[in-house]
Amino acid sequence: MKKNNGLIKGLIFLSVILLAGDICSASDLDAFKGEKGVLRISGGTAHIPVMKEAAKRIMASNPDIQITIAGGGSGVGIKQVGEGLVNIGNSGRKATDSEISKYGLSFYKWAIDGVTAVVHPDNPVKNLSSEELQEIYAGKIANWKTLGGEDRAINIYTRDKASGTRSVFWKKALDKGDISDRAHFVPSNGAMKSAVSNDPYAIGYVSVGHVDPSVTPVTLDHVMPSLRTVQTGEYKVARGLYSNTRGEFSGLAKKFIQYLLSSEGQKIAVEKGFIPVN
Repeated sequence: MKKNNGLIKGLIFLSVILLAGDICSASDLDAFKGEKGVLRISGGTAHIPVMKEAAKRIMASNPDIQITIAGGGSGVGIKQVGEGLVNIGNSGRKATDSEISKYGLSFYKWAIDGVTAVVHPDNPVKNLSSEELQEIYAGKIANWKTLGGEDRAINIYTRDKASGTRSVFWKKALDKGDISDRAHFVPSNGAMKSAVSNDPYAIGYVSVGHVDPSVTPVTLDHVMPSLRTVQTGEYKVARGLYSNTRGEFSGLAKKFIQYLLSSEGQKIAVEKGFIPVN
């Protein structure tokens, strides 16, 4: 009988927790009640999984709101929001002083992310020093055999200069070193992951939040890139994820960014592989 009482109490306690969670979730979305309009978002591709999930929940709670989401990279997001083409421009780097001054930008950091070099899962080379990684990207190490792999040329993949993912990787992993003219360009984190997963001799880089079994993250200087090592500071190739607005945020843009910073929004960030700021 005591066991049954304990079970009943446990179920009641669990029900209270679940109910409390539902109440919290509902209250986070309450801010959108009575709102109408279209919210346009573009920019950093690392942000997209969180943006899509947040937009889905908001539009499900209020069908009178439409939210469109496009990529293009951090530079595109900053330029488009600055020129008034979108309401929110996402970036995987903080806007520069000149961008802030030119466009009158305000920026809001809602998550922290790491950027890791990745290789094909069949590649035996899974550990590199910073110097080796820099020499690969500069074209000084051009064959996997030099690093203990197969006698095959290294296929380098990178992003364009508008990419916030490239910016942090170039600054913190490559120490602002050269990137070989032989490097193949891809437009997004998703495209990078697809390219590397289909090329056994590739090396590229993606947001830690985008890593899945299709690619293998490279241990750098004996530190495995992960949410834990990014959070503790052991893995240093990390950056903030920002949403930018022209001037102080207002209207739907303000409520959307506040939702990202809410309890539910921060849980979405965690679910998508990022470190929350709250």
